[in-house]
Amino acid sequence: MTSVIDERASAEDAPVPLPPKPRPSINRIAVWTALLALLAMAVWSVAALDISFAAMARSLENAANFLGRVVPLDFPPLGELLAMTGQTLAIVVLATALSVVLSLPVALFAATNTTSGSVMRTAARVIIVLTRAIPDLVFAIILFRVLGLGALPGILALGIHSVGMIGKLYADAIEELDGGPAEAVQAAGGRRWQWITSTVIPQVMPQLIATALHRFDINLRTSVLLGYVGVGGIGLELAEALRTLQYQRGMALALIILLLCIALELLSGSIRARLLGRVSTRRGIGGLLDRFAAGWVTAPMGDGHQAQRTMRGRIRVAPQWDGDRIRRYLGVVVTILIVAVAVLAADVDGASLVQSLEKFPQVAELFFPPSPRDLFDTLLQAMLVTIQIGLAATLLGLVLALPIGIMAARNVAPNVATANAFRTVIVIIRGIPELILAIVFIVITGLGPVPGTLALAIGSVGLLGKLVADSVEETDVRVQDAVRATGATPGQVFFAATLRQAAPQFVAHILYQLDVNIRSATLLGIVGAGGIGYYLLMATRVNQFDVVTFIVVMILVTVLLVEGLAVWVRKTLH
Repeated sequence: MTSVIDERASAEDAPVPLPPKPRPSINRIAVWTALLALLAMAVWSVAALDISFAAMARSLENAANFLGRVVPLDFPPLGELLAMTGQTLAIVVLATALSVVLSLPVALFAATNTTSGSVMRTAARVIIVLTRAIPDLVFAIILFRVLGLGALPGILALGIHSVGMIGKLYADAIEELDGGPAEAVQAAGGRRWQWITSTVIPQVMPQLIATALHRFDINLRTSVLLGYVGVGGIGLELAEALRTLQYQRGMALALIILLLCIALELLSGSIRARLLGRVSTRRGIGGLLDRFAAGWVTAPMGDGHQAQRTMRGRIRVAPQWDGDRIRRYLGVVVTILIVAVAVLAADVDGASLVQSLEKFPQVAELFFPPSPRDLFDTLLQAMLVTIQIGLAATLLGLVLALPIGIMAARNVAPNVATANAFRTVIVIIRGIPELILAIVFIVITGLGPVPGTLALAIGSVGLLGKLVADSVEETDVRVQDAVRATGATPGQVFFAATLRQAAPQFVAHILYQLDVNIRSATLLGIVGAGGIGYYLLMATRVNQFDVVTFIVVMILVTVLLVEGLAVWVRKTLH
């Protein structure tokens, strides 16, 4: 009897075997195979472009000579500087405002919970994909042919291209909304436009404004590049200075652009943080407005179940004029004033726009049918170089962005000061236009794909570092606490809990950065940074518009393939 009991006890004490891990699906295996192939292609691209420490060391002498040629900097007179800065800001403000006006209805049709049918949703999604895939430089080339020189082609080019990003983010934000308020308005007999304007738009308004501010930063950096095709402002003056080898003036303008981008990045970032609730609005001016509102008209009298009354005792049916409502109205008023001043500063002529659109059909005929003429092999090789630049820049940027982004995450950094320091580094890098970096590297290393790769690699640190930091901070801390409770070290907690949770987001961010870098590489080619952009600019200058269309198709196909790969990977890994 005792032996039987002992056998039962030993059987109960024996560890229960864990169920076997499920075998990965064929689709998942295919995804990881494709990602490994991309990594191999990126390593090959770095080697093929001859990007190495030895090559950098050979360029140190050129860097010293370059510094000798640009010092002292030649700043333009203050009046000219303010005028060109004002024109640049006016173009960017109007382009961003136009993109918001165009993107909101597109997003409403693209979102599954607000669209009127699958046909409209598909059409809206196609618009988002096409406007995002076609570089704004291409839009600018086409519009300059239709509208002539001036600020208007640049405004329209930036505004139309921005629909791709803003429309997608708006649609995603709308799809994530709580459907309860909309269903309540529909149940009360409200029409489509009524429940959209009363429930959907108010709920996503903070995200709408924050996305517009983020796009404003991007458009500011891009407007500098469009100066090479005739868009006025600082970008045009920079292009003219470098074209005539006035490096002292060119680098002075580049420094001004850099400071302007960083300042506006910090300002818009602060506003976005307040809109999204990451920073309290009850301090400073916000707290002053709250105290002013509370003693001005409205504060609930008695407990919260009583009717709200004015200071004279009348029942108030309108929304309360509290600090939040005052801030919203002031924001609307300031925005309207800024747009109005921008219209005056940009000197937009609406009558000329209508007249110019009449000749659009004749201009469109110049771009069709697409033809490479006798440059097919050359264009194919240039497109391959552009892809190599994008792959190499993404890999090099990833090597720097991963440690910087991880240390910028507050739940991983050793202390808050360290996280804030790395966040500051990310913000500064994000404020540096890739064009400025490419120009500096071109002067140091010479023309070719190397300067474009290095410029995009540094630029990748800003965006990719921020995305990595945000993904790490959004991981479930309960999983980390559970691993930590077993006595694991901080390193073990990070690799076993934090990194495993954030890995799928990391992969999605890397593919997104690759998409961005390939499109950016096509643009940097116009300043001599290698790739298909150079031939795009040359075809424009010699009026070979059928070649321009062929190059656009090549870029579009490449970008859509990368985007399709990213969608497939995200769906499989999530």
